[in-house]
Amino acid sequence: MPTPFPITLMQPDDYDAVLALWQKCEGVGLTPSDSREAVHAFLVRNPGLCLVARHGGQIIGAVLCGHDGRRGYMYHLAVAPEHRKKGIGKAVVDVCLAKLASAGIHKATIFVYGHNDSGQQFWRRIGWKDRTDLVVLQKEAALQKTS
Repeated sequence: MPTPFPITLMQPDDYDAVLALWQKCEGVGLTPSDSREAVHAFLVRNPGLCLVARHGGQIIGAVLCGHDGRRGYMYHLAVAPEHRKKGIGKAVVDVCLAKLASAGIHKATIFVYGHNDSGQQFWRRIGWKDRTDLVVLQKEAALQKTS
């Protein structure tokens, strides 16, 4: 379903509006990796992949999208609550997948918090599958002091 809301590339100047959107959307867990500097670095590392949707000039949807050369990843997909159920989230995801495919990336992964039922329902509804054969492990990188 086409959306009447323009989907464009996220720009560094969009950070404040995108952060405000993420902060008002349940299921988006923000960390120091979501600082202005970190998001800017992500945009530089993944040119042409991170997107925003707008309505009346306001950002109503956003996603960080990138890849490691083998697999694509999407983070923090959010649509303003008052604009949900209009196809915006799916349209943003579809544009990301097309951009990844044009870069030679044919599989993407998302991470959804276990308690984020509405997020899980959204992803499943648009065709994403659970990977019950995998366990996600994580460790914070320790900064080493140099002498």
